Amino acid sequence: MTEFINMWKNFANFTDRTTVRGYWMAFLVNLGVAFVVGFIAGLTGLFFISVIYSLAIFVPSLAMMIRRLRDAGKPWVCIFLSLIPCVGFIILIVFLLKPSMPNDGVPVV
Repeated sequence: MTEFINMWKNFANFTDRTTVRGYWMAFLVNLGVAFVVGFIAGLTGLFFISVIYSLAIFVPSLAMMIRRLRDAGKPWVCIFLSLIPCVGFIILIVFLLKPSMPNDGVPVV
């Protein structure tokens, strides 16, 4: 939950770094929250609630993905790999799973 809160605190921070654990824990919590919001929206018929949540989470999740790519030693433009049909999304996930790299380019173990 701490990583999810940090994602919201750094919602417009595109320059720092995010660790593998920090990214994926925030991703999983966000997935759970989106599921609950969608479930409630489906029960009540107020589907705009899930649309509002999706719009609200867009910039923080984009910033966190860019910070994660930077931490893995990849440029931010790698987010556009997801636009390549079939394989682009898989390549992006592999990049997001790469270990952290210090500034000199050697992986942190």
